[in-house]
Amino acid sequence: QVQLVESGGGLVQAGGSLRLSCAASGRFFSINTMGWYRQAPGLQRELVATITSGGTNYADFVKGRFTISRDNAKNTVYVQMNSLKPEDTAVYYCYARASYYGGHDYWGQGTQVTVSS
Repeated sequence: QVQLVESGGGLVQAGGSLRLSCAASGRFFSINTMGWYRQAPGLQRELVATITSGGTNYADFVKGRFTISRDNAKNTVYVQMNSLKPEDTAVYYCYARASYYGGHDYWGQGTQVTVSS
């Protein structure tokens, strides 16, 4: 019932910045949680940041560099990524937990972020 579409990925040099966006569409009563996960080659998918009405949660390796935000009217979540490092290179996936006769998890298709040294 919910589609998540990411945008904003690309190639940047170390120390640069990117802003990722994820827009949700479909049938749902509300979206409780939105966030970002990432998966680098050879590694498992890991949490980057999430946001709910109760606050935000960040992985330790992005604290102070990344900022997650949300526009509820647009059903869109963003992550501003500053001071990017080569180890940030990964496919970044949008995540949402939406309520529609129960809560369900949804994932975007992913957007590639590559940080060159």
